[in-house]
Amino acid sequence: MKNVYSEDAFTGLEAAIVLIAFVVVAAVFSYVVLGAGFFTTQTAQATVHTGVAQASSSLEVVGNVIGVKLSDSTGQLSYVNTSVALTAGGTAMDLTQMVISYSDNNGGRNPSIINTTGLACGALLGTTEAAEADNRWCVSQKINDLNPTASNNLLESNEIWVISIQTPDSAVVNTKITFNLQPAVGAVLPISRTLPGGLNTVQALY
Repeated sequence: MKNVYSEDAFTGLEAAIVLIAFVVVAAVFSYVVLGAGFFTTQTAQATVHTGVAQASSSLEVVGNVIGVKLSDSTGQLSYVNTSVALTAGGTAMDLTQMVISYSDNNGGRNPSIINTTGLACGALLGTTEAAEADNRWCVSQKINDLNPTASNNLLESNEIWVISIQTPDSAVVNTKITFNLQPAVGAVLPISRTLPGGLNTVQALY
């Protein structure tokens, strides 16, 4: 009887199996490499976007910074009013999440001034009670308010909000004062002004 067993056919079958295995392994490896590449690209893109957002402040000062002195605070600044708005292209910002710090060259320092927005802080700052209270800040006026409701804390495009910030006892004449406005997203907005040698009841600070 003729032997139908063929070594050549078996060897060809083995080669085909090995080739298919190599192709499958190469495909899986390529998928893993491409997936890692896509993930790295997306991570780098997110890092760039986050870096740009953190490097540029979302707030800007509009107009002058106004200093106010109470009638019984001789030679001492009581609080300042500064108008802020969103920078061009900025998204709406919840100002209740903002942290304001204070420092001056007389050693006065407050890393986190109390936010009393919505608690008539603006009215309190204009009274002698403010001199005895802890430092605080609030939104005392909203200009071009797009959503005039009591619970609206979002500063939106084309709006200008006036922030009133109380100053400590060290804010006297010839003192350089600095406020740092730290929004929830974006870089710190520093505001530095030097108090003149004589304080009026209301005056612009430079």
